[in-house]
Amino acid sequence: MKNTKSILQTSMMIAVGIAIVSVLKNFGGQTILKLFSPMHFPVILAGFAIGPIGGLLCGILTPMLSHLFNGMPDIMTAIGMVFELGTYGLLCGLGMKVIKKPLSTPKIYMILICAMLVGRIVGGLVKGFILMPNEYSFDIWFKAYFIGTYPAIIVDLLLIPIIVKALDKAGLISK
Repeated sequence: MKNTKSILQTSMMIAVGIAIVSVLKNFGGQTILKLFSPMHFPVILAGFAIGPIGGLLCGILTPMLSHLFNGMPDIMTAIGMVFELGTYGLLCGLGMKVIKKPLSTPKIYMILICAMLVGRIVGGLVKGFILMPNEYSFDIWFKAYFIGTYPAIIVDLLLIPIIVKALDKAGLISK
């Protein structure tokens, strides 16, 4: 990270991710958290707005700190999420470095969808080969990462491009 602004922005997005979990765990517990994947949103936005390093750090630290402060997610899930969310933040940030201005909605969707797919694949591979070998299957992965979280996927696909465009228009996207 290059400057104080990036460090503060990353810290703020981590705090948002932890705060959202704190609030939602009291309004439905694990079911609501699984349906809306509240840590995904600030991590993805961190990647787009701050860059690959800020997005990666947000993706690594948010689940671990949420586990410490909220007890959610459980430690095994938090470790898996470190890889999934770290990938989201990193790839969204790298995507922003690769694409050229002007920032269009199709470019945002291309970056977002690629990051979400690769992050889910990475998360599944970590669970299947490291955290839960011989207990994990394609069916379990697909249900956990796509079927069980489809509301979060829809919300991310609807809101993130709008927010990224607004941040870009306001000059809040790091160059």
